Amino acid sequence: MKPLILLLLIFLAVTGFVLAPLLNDTDWPEYNGNGERSHFSVLNQIRKDNVAQLKVAWTYASGGADTARNRSQMQCNPIIINGILYGVSASIQAFAVDAATGKEIWKSDLPDVAGTLSRGVTYWSDNQNKRIFFGAANWLYALDAANGRLVDSFGINGKINLKTGIERPGSDDFISSNTPNTIYKNLIIVGGRVAENETALLGDVRAYDTVTGKLVWTFHTIPDKGEFGYNTWLTQPARKKFGGANAWAGMAIDRKRGIVYIPTGSAAFDFWGGNRPGDNLFANCLIALDAATGKRLWHYQLVHHDIWDRDPPCPPNLVMLNIGGKQLDAVVQITKQGYIFVFDRVTGKPLFPIKETAFRMDAMQGEKPSKTQPIPTLPLPFTRQTFGAKDFNTFVADRDSLEGLLKKARFGTAYIPITGDMTIFYPGTDGGAQWGGAATDPNGVMYIPAKEIPVYTTLRKKEVLSDQAVNGSKLYQLNCSACHGTDKTGNHDGSYPSLVNVEKRLTKEQITGILQKGKGMMPSFSHITDAEKNLIIDFLLNKNADQKIVSTNNGQVPYHNTGYNRWYDKNGYPVSQPPWGTLTAVDLSTGQRRWQVPLGEYKALTDKGIPPTGTDNYGGPVVTSSGLIFIAASRDEKIRAFDKNTGKILWTATLPAAGYASASTYSVNGKQFIVIACGGGKLNTKSGDKYVAFALP
Repeated sequence: MKPLILLLLIFLAVTGFVLAPLLNDTDWPEYNGNGERSHFSVLNQIRKDNVAQLKVAWTYASGGADTARNRSQMQCNPIIINGILYGVSASIQAFAVDAATGKEIWKSDLPDVAGTLSRGVTYWSDNQNKRIFFGAANWLYALDAANGRLVDSFGINGKINLKTGIERPGSDDFISSNTPNTIYKNLIIVGGRVAENETALLGDVRAYDTVTGKLVWTFHTIPDKGEFGYNTWLTQPARKKFGGANAWAGMAIDRKRGIVYIPTGSAAFDFWGGNRPGDNLFANCLIALDAATGKRLWHYQLVHHDIWDRDPPCPPNLVMLNIGGKQLDAVVQITKQGYIFVFDRVTGKPLFPIKETAFRMDAMQGEKPSKTQPIPTLPLPFTRQTFGAKDFNTFVADRDSLEGLLKKARFGTAYIPITGDMTIFYPGTDGGAQWGGAATDPNGVMYIPAKEIPVYTTLRKKEVLSDQAVNGSKLYQLNCSACHGTDKTGNHDGSYPSLVNVEKRLTKEQITGILQKGKGMMPSFSHITDAEKNLIIDFLLNKNADQKIVSTNNGQVPYHNTGYNRWYDKNGYPVSQPPWGTLTAVDLSTGQRRWQVPLGEYKALTDKGIPPTGTDNYGGPVVTSSGLIFIAASRDEKIRAFDKNTGKILWTATLPAAGYASASTYSVNGKQFIVIACGGGKLNTKSGDKYVAFALP
């Protein structure tokens, strides 16, 4: 070794400088960083004492932002392999760029990506083949990682139709694998998003051969006759009558043990289950499967007979904990309700007591709620659990009117069956925790972004349309009003857009395409007839108001819900007492909270002297070995670095659009980068198409 190099190494060792993460390139090789979904990186070049020096290193314009209507989004957590960053554009195309410079290497031009969002891609290699797997529309695509071209030998001409094998009588066409899938050896284990109404496809989990695309195994999330859990569906044959129970949120994998951990969604329809009595396994479960065979090893149902859309929103975290002096490998699932469930990774035994707790049972006619629901005693919830009159914020507008509404509403506990009266969820229907998930460090501390905004809904009796002449207005109310409003004005935060004057923005052909294939968070309406679609379109375009057809299908579910309505005052602020968005540190070994701070701010309020309130947020954190947490997620279009020990903000930067995504960190040639997708588009914020990478000068 040359003397100069030897002296340098001695100096660095004496001064305590950590070499390993900086001398080698360090990847972010899969969704949320690794198979444990820890969001953790060993990198430490960016530290508490220099994080304030971060600057923009490069920006990549991915293309496809809807800047006219601000409806496009990018929820992608990019992966970095051997100095190349792979992500998804605002127009839902996969791409590869030089991770050091942001220079484009390739971008796909796939013709069929409609009806989806994407949270990223999956990489697989066997040294001969290097592939990017990309879920878009109803397809799982296999792309050559070197050039982005379809791998013709995979599936049929480079793709698999994910609808094949999960059809049932009366189902629609909507399936989209928009969360990156999980690799185990030469298998890609696939879940997907399906519709949340009674026309939903089955939610089976499937594994395909990464080379050929051949189906290797299937796990029935709605059991067939003779399978475990079959008797939890009291109406049979359940696999022909019901859909959902799908693995939309992603998975974690213990590759050493060969176990994949899968959270599952609600059975459809989400808000009334009178037609599906029973606990409804394996909906709303955390399931441990043998990754090689799909055999069930254990499961735990987090919500029995869900009628609140309270499915787990993100992949679980795999972490080692010290509980009672014992080192235990754990799997941890956070929930929309603000609960944290902790299990032994091998046996499924709860590592803290979980109490089956009774809740009120009064419900709509035909509904049979579960008498109890599982509530963890520890860890402590990371959100408040109740909302009442005392919980309106001090500066809320029209307090008297809001209190009058509250007196007539149903509120106060986590599991209140929805009726025709206003029912308040707190936390809201999409969290608490949401799809961005949580980060965990090697010390067993979890860092959880969440929101605490009340959401309300009601159930309305469906008008019986079977064999009746109906016009476009009635068909709109039946099929569209739950999201877009009875008056077509959408909802307050822009998640479901206004359709008022839609004729000025979209042609009939464009609306037809959206109804047929879906777009973004909207599923396909392929289950309704072309004649019904045409009447709905005419209604939206203010044409042929008197035209009618005879409707022949009214479905099994006698109710529809009035949407996911975040409760804001007339000034556009949540009615609840802040914080409205939080970042919380929880010690998973003791179950106790270490700290909680607001995540995000409304500048108009802080300018008035009101402390930061936090905001509605979407996206996850990154935690590093140097003691930093990086997270965007908030609607104020910022990215922040927090001290992981205290929650103190150490650095803030303004993004070109809100970063409703999870950041990634990696190093190339000894330089550490933080990168975030800035897609905006939710919560009435502007859309963008840029990925922004930060590094030290």
